[in-house]
Amino acid sequence: MVPPPDSDSDLITPPEPDGPVSPESINAALRAQNAALSALVAALQARVGELERQLGLNSGNSGKPPSSDGLKKKPVRVKSLRERSGKKTGGQQGHPGKTLRRTESPDATVDHFPETCAGCGAALNEGMTTGHTERQVFDLPKPQPLIVTEHRAHACLCGKCGAETRAAFPEDVTAPVQYGARLAAVVVYLLHYQLLPEKRLAALMADLFGVHLVTATIAGMSRSCAVRFQGFAATVRDQVATAPVKHMDETGFRIGGKTQWLHIASTIWLTFYRVSPKRGSLLENVLGIVVHDHWKPYYTLQSVLHALCNAHHLRELQALVEIEKEDWARKMQRLLRRACHATNLAREQGFNLSPGNRGKSVGREFCTR
Repeated sequence: MVPPPDSDSDLITPPEPDGPVSPESINAALRAQNAALSALVAALQARVGELERQLGLNSGNSGKPPSSDGLKKKPVRVKSLRERSGKKTGGQQGHPGKTLRRTESPDATVDHFPETCAGCGAALNEGMTTGHTERQVFDLPKPQPLIVTEHRAHACLCGKCGAETRAAFPEDVTAPVQYGARLAAVVVYLLHYQLLPEKRLAALMADLFGVHLVTATIAGMSRSCAVRFQGFAATVRDQVATAPVKHMDETGFRIGGKTQWLHIASTIWLTFYRVSPKRGSLLENVLGIVVHDHWKPYYTLQSVLHALCNAHHLRELQALVEIEKEDWARKMQRLLRRACHATNLAREQGFNLSPGNRGKSVGREFCTR
């Protein structure tokens, strides 16, 4: 790129000659000046184009996270990159659904009887009933105080030797007064799966159950759960690392006021999360195929095959469509969607696409539109 000059006068006004100048010299100087100006204009146009492209990138046409879109930009996630399927919205035919249905064994029954006759106004009572209709209401049970279970470890005196032996408490009963496993499970679920902050979680437990937890108690329940699941997490990590195909990605977030990196590796059944202060700290001992977003450090993984994420391809092609107005990018989007659809359809029907069928299925779309 040609840097902009400190002053335009050097390009606009040539220096005064010391003596007579031939027309050829003037012509050569003007040509040189024109070439310099043309190079400067080209460089500035490229610079403006790159800046416009950067301003036009968002989470819908690049790998940028939605949080980078800002509050002033219009929402971009409402425009899906998927093609229309031609099906009506909502549940499809054959889908079991989750419709609320009546039960034959309600937990409680409330009978309602009319007090007066609708015809003459005479008094009515339960003994005059001729039948009934039902309506069922599904609701949460009324919040109840905590169930307190007292464990008593009895001591017994041996009739043979006279020694006294005391029973042991259950392994998880370690203090004179403590919270139980079900309450801790609810706390950990709300904290780590529903992502409630500790103070809001404490307020929820107090409002719904009358349990007043301090944040230190919540943190302690979380740490105890983490210790118990260390073996499980290691097993998930090994299963994902050696799976035939796994997807890998990373995102930055703040922990304790410092930037950390959440690394994810997942299969269709398992997901392994790992936090590291370094973005380039990749999962070790990975085998098989790794699907990723073309981030260069992934190519440092040894003994793996690489597959690039088509969701990122579609978003990057969308940037070419929206910003550069490239029609070929729209065709390539359609080609990738058709390839995915043909592969999924073949998998559902239990056969593999031959190279020839792959070309017939998806190549025609790119060549003819």
